[in-house]
Amino acid sequence: MSTIEATPVPRSRFFFEALAPGGRRAFFLLGTIATCLLFAFPVFWLVLTSLRPGYAVYYVHRGSDFTLDNFQEVLGQEIVLKALWNSFAISTLATVLSLGVTVTSGYMLSRFRGTIPTVWSWVLPLYFVTRAMGIFDTYWGLLLPHVAVHICFFSWIMKGFFDGIDPSMEYAAMIDGCSRWGAFLRVALPAAVPGLTALAILCWLYTWNEFLFALILTAQNTPILTVVMAQFVHELGMEWHLMSATAVLALGPALIVTIFGQKYVIRGLKI
Repeated sequence: MSTIEATPVPRSRFFFEALAPGGRRAFFLLGTIATCLLFAFPVFWLVLTSLRPGYAVYYVHRGSDFTLDNFQEVLGQEIVLKALWNSFAISTLATVLSLGVTVTSGYMLSRFRGTIPTVWSWVLPLYFVTRAMGIFDTYWGLLLPHVAVHICFFSWIMKGFFDGIDPSMEYAAMIDGCSRWGAFLRVALPAAVPGLTALAILCWLYTWNEFLFALILTAQNTPILTVVMAQFVHELGMEWHLMSATAVLALGPALIVTIFGQKYVIRGLKI
């Protein structure tokens, strides 16, 4: 006579079943509010600090003195304006150049087998010796390491997108006379547009927020916003109000891209 072993029921299930329907909704609502506050509070504090005068940054939660002079002072510095433009230009160019390679490399990794896809998995160039190449503190000195990292890691994300696309339509196109390249451009690439859009947004945000390459590979000629914020830390102390104002300026474009690109990222990751 066979016996059936009972599957243990998680204790968390008993906890939720013990709650009334209204209690479950209230518990879920409180959890959602707590999570939002956990992530939103640092941003709120940053914005609040950026609006306080210099003498009030150590008691931000007290007093009613608010000012926009911090933003005026920050935007009045030429290096900040130059850094804003450089950050936007580098992020956009790195995204375009990276996608130009990662789309085809991701397709290659998804559809082909052989020596090149195998070797690709072990080659992960992380940086270029820009001084030896004579491109230190230039756009190319920043673009090449970013593009190299994007190609190595985002090619595998693009491969995942192409893995989710049925190749039978490509074979049908090739039977009708298309070359492999033509089948890629006419069939595979249009089907991968949601994934491509999601990847473009991720590439742009990654480059916009990147700090290490910008710190190591730039000096005075190519200031980047994430590094320029460090200029408010000096031997006399930290100018929290100006640093916070610069951080809010840096947060703005990333927030706009995230809000408008969120649906494309979700749709692309569902492929």
